Amino acid sequence: MTKQVLPALLCTVGMALSARAQRIVTFDVPGAGTGAGQGTFSEGMTPDGIIVGQLLDGNGAYHGFLRYPDGGILTFDAPDAGTGAGEGTLPWNINPAGAITGYYTDATGSSHGFVRSPAGVVTSFDAPGAGKPAGVPCTPPIICSNGTQGAAINPAGTISGQYVDTTGVFHGFVRSHDGDLTTFDAPGAGTSAGQGTVVVFGDGINSSGAIIAGYFDGSGVLHATVRSPKGAFTSFDPAGSQFTDPAGINNAGQTQGFYAKATGPYHGFVRSSSGQITSFDVSGAGTQAGQGTEPLNLNLRGDVVGTYVDQNGLYHGFLRYADGTITKFDVSGAGSQSGQGTIPDSNNPSNLITGFYIDANGAYHGFLLTP
Repeated sequence: MTKQVLPALLCTVGMALSARAQRIVTFDVPGAGTGAGQGTFSEGMTPDGIIVGQLLDGNGAYHGFLRYPDGGILTFDAPDAGTGAGEGTLPWNINPAGAITGYYTDATGSSHGFVRSPAGVVTSFDAPGAGKPAGVPCTPPIICSNGTQGAAINPAGTISGQYVDTTGVFHGFVRSHDGDLTTFDAPGAGTSAGQGTVVVFGDGINSSGAIIAGYFDGSGVLHATVRSPKGAFTSFDPAGSQFTDPAGINNAGQTQGFYAKATGPYHGFVRSSSGQITSFDVSGAGTQAGQGTEPLNLNLRGDVVGTYVDQNGLYHGFLRYADGTITKFDVSGAGSQSGQGTIPDSNNPSNLITGFYIDANGAYHGFLLTP
């Protein structure tokens, strides 16, 4: 469920700084707010470098955007999206053809899934049983805890997502290109408010239709699970984990994410399609609770991009190649105080990397890195 949470012996692989050259371009979407917590949030990217994301304006409303390789930017809104604070349009993922999924929050505070075609036609949808539980706040873009949220879309146009029922329990769904929607719950998922099955936003479904998700059990502990295209579940936790946050699946069936033991920092992991888990830590990552290594995306080659939090609470970017070599980077202009810094969250097959950074005033800005 990474991109929602920002938030045995550890097997640490060899790591080294790469000498590869890097070029970083920063950008702000027109209309993005400039105050703390406002600005531009890059979320996903196509193989040819089209970026999708959200902007939060000065009034606290969200809008979708596309940024093209030539630097041109198009903004858009779902037709029924609200315009007040905490309302609006939140795209999360784009497939190679340019179809986009995400969700929007209307003027009543209810969330609905949507798919935007490459031609710009927006179709909204709701999962059966989705609701707006009383007393549970809606706080995008982390988790808007009501209604239906589209999370990821594969090349065939199949969408994975989640919904919240009227009692506050999370459930997963898969929606076909034709609009058929099937709901699911991971075995062992809890049934109380705040528990249930939560999916990965952005990097959550591969070309075959396998879905990476998490589930909160009856004790509120988060575990990882993979749902096969036929609906079978394989659940897992790295050794010693008391909190496993899955963050993505690629077309080869590799998965990745981060975990924490009973106390202490986050550790990254990569899991092979056969189930072998390799844990890793980025050098310089902090060693206290809430610090550490947080992978956020992986491409077909198994290269992982993410962020690590140092001992001062500052975010930094990293790219871990499949051979275990790690390159670290920071965007010029990123703030240097706790809660600020660089957060990359998507890498395409060519390892173009996009994400956002937080400046010294707490405002968000997009970036594109060419390795």
